[in-house]
Amino acid sequence: MPDNPCLQPFFVDPEKPALIGVVHLAPLVGAPRFGGDMGGVIENALMDAQAIVEGGFDGLIVENFGDTPFWKDRSPPETIAAMTRCIVAIRDSFPGFPFGVNVLRNDAESALGIAVATGARMIRVNVLVGAAVTDQGIIEGNAATILRKRSALGANVAIWADVTVKHAAPLGDQPLGQIAIDTVGRGMADAVIVTGSGTGQPTSPTRLAVVRDAVAPTPTLIGSGATPETVRTTQASGFIIGTGLKQNGRVQIESVRMYTDARDRRK
Repeated sequence: MPDNPCLQPFFVDPEKPALIGVVHLAPLVGAPRFGGDMGGVIENALMDAQAIVEGGFDGLIVENFGDTPFWKDRSPPETIAAMTRCIVAIRDSFPGFPFGVNVLRNDAESALGIAVATGARMIRVNVLVGAAVTDQGIIEGNAATILRKRSALGANVAIWADVTVKHAAPLGDQPLGQIAIDTVGRGMADAVIVTGSGTGQPTSPTRLAVVRDAVAPTPTLIGSGATPETVRTTQASGFIIGTGLKQNGRVQIESVRMYTDARDRRK
């Protein structure tokens, strides 16, 4: 189990990897596809969260997944207000269950603010250090601002940072292991995430091993494409699972339990 107290709620058993479910929010106020009904957005989020909680996962993370096209690095006030409203509803419905925040595409400052206001224990940051070419353009890491903001707020909030995030390509030709080392050593990430090329795409075992070995003992999680078989056989600190839990657009408790059962059958 990690020594960092803000990581411990998610890593409850040192012998087993953490399972983190993703609540993909429907389009929020201000997004092009917003349907005009925030009550419906919250209702769907609560149903997804309930399946994750009752299915035996260790935590969840809430993302404004439906808000495409995403803002690059600063989301407008209506997005932050709507996300906070959804997260408070989830927190109050499942008291004590660990949760985190990801404001897409890379609004770590707002995610940190939501976390402090709602009691979230972690935020996910897609680009913490370096720079990446994405469908939002070039996104530059801003670790200096985020770490100073966390310190100023006295926030007990962990930073989970992607290493060469999905739907992006890193600028430059720095080796993957060095990027991971800089993410932890210079960007001060508390945990790192390795993904495939896009949402739901499998994560390369080779890339995972490079990152894991470079930053050990910092927790290294798989952030996309995990299957029950992946959970059963792959050496990772945890798995962040979103699309793999869904059927017909909603998280299903039967799918959640397939992953928890796979973890129980680990070699």
